[in-house]
Amino acid sequence: MSWFLKQKDRLTALHPDMSETMVHKRILRKCGGDLEHAIRSRCIEPCSTEDYINAMKDITTRTKIGRNWYKSPKDNKTSGEPISKPNKPQDRLPLKCHKINEIEIEKDDIKETNDVHLHESDSEPSEEEEVPEELTIENINVSFEVTEVHTHLQHYSDECMNLIHVQDAKMQKPKPARGKGYTDGSSFITNIVINNTEAKIHLDSGAFCTCVGKNYLDKIFTNWRDKIMPIEGIKFSTASQNMHPLGIFEAAMIFPHPARRIRLKVEFVNMNNGTSQDFKLGNDYLNIYVIGIINYKDRYFTIGKIKDKNLLFL
Repeated sequence: MSWFLKQKDRLTALHPDMSETMVHKRILRKCGGDLEHAIRSRCIEPCSTEDYINAMKDITTRTKIGRNWYKSPKDNKTSGEPISKPNKPQDRLPLKCHKINEIEIEKDDIKETNDVHLHESDSEPSEEEEVPEELTIENINVSFEVTEVHTHLQHYSDECMNLIHVQDAKMQKPKPARGKGYTDGSSFITNIVINNTEAKIHLDSGAFCTCVGKNYLDKIFTNWRDKIMPIEGIKFSTASQNMHPLGIFEAAMIFPHPARRIRLKVEFVNMNNGTSQDFKLGNDYLNIYVIGIINYKDRYFTIGKIKDKNLLFL
């Protein structure tokens, strides 16, 4: 088709380095809709220009895709004189009568009658519709009887619930050997810059609060004891031992990003017996800064609602 060849010549002149496959894709995008889908289904890459043209001709001829349909022209009559239709007398329907307060009134007079009744009702209120000035509700008793309450929370299950149409989840990565599933696990650890020093931080969604061990904090801040805030009346514990908090230490950490650097101001709970060699960013500040942890092809996390703030883990 001439249109296909013109588009190919135009793209070749504008983009001389473009491959023939890309030229064909650009031309098919201009077709759009059902025609593009039909041609792609017919021609499997790599195809030549002649194959695309032959497929387009065959599809448009068989299915009439891409054609503009117009109304058929009116039949040319021999006599140019218009045919006059006989004038029939129109039967005028009689006006219906309505009864308002047992008085027969025609349709045209209903509006005026309604206006009269409206003014009379506004000016002369009836005695039966009088409302007392003070309304007492002391004698009104309302009782609610709750016999059964059901909650409809997410992931709510019941013993009587019938589990039907259960679909198995699809693994996005190769299945590990039997009994070796734990070997594919890894921690969410990334690099940060804090106090002009490079450090590591663990994005731990299972931790209740953000914390750091005393020994690791000594490596980053030598004078942290002068800036620590007291903490009282709170107990911290892990799965293996009880933690002994020394206080709360506030610091600003920077996440390096190719587009921009992101600074987060965080309060760490300094643990006296903390042994981990990194900072722990717990569930408290993960919610405050809306930090999302994504397990897809590349493991990354996002900060806030801006999509370009994607940072990869180590």
